Amino acid sequence: MTDIAARNRRNKRRGADWETELRNELRGAGLDVERLRLTGKDDEGDLMVRLGDGRFLVVEAKNARFEPGTFVAEAEKERGNFARHRGLDPSDVDSVVIVRRRGASWRRAYVLTTVEAYFGLEAKQ
Repeated sequence: MTDIAARNRRNKRRGADWETELRNELRGAGLDVERLRLTGKDDEGDLMVRLGDGRFLVVEAKNARFEPGTFVAEAEKERGNFARHRGLDPSDVDSVVIVRRRGASWRRAYVLTTVEAYFGLEAKQ
């Protein structure tokens, strides 16, 4: 059991380190970025970028095995939590997942969203 617990702690630490690196590098690139706090089942994502026009971008940062469907679903849920907790119109909040790319700089990480979100298309099932 201790091996599993130790691995889980290492993975959690790597994830937290990735969030910190991403936040610092985005700030260094001139973006207005804040780290979001965990709020239990109503998590709001890892980072928030103020886009300057009253809009926000919620970022879910991942340093884990690549699971795009799961990651994007989580980011979309957290986007809704972020908007709801602040009384914002959900259309003023976007979300993406930024997935660390092994062996590459933060600038070469993957950014995930849906075609619908990327092009601002009306939501359809």
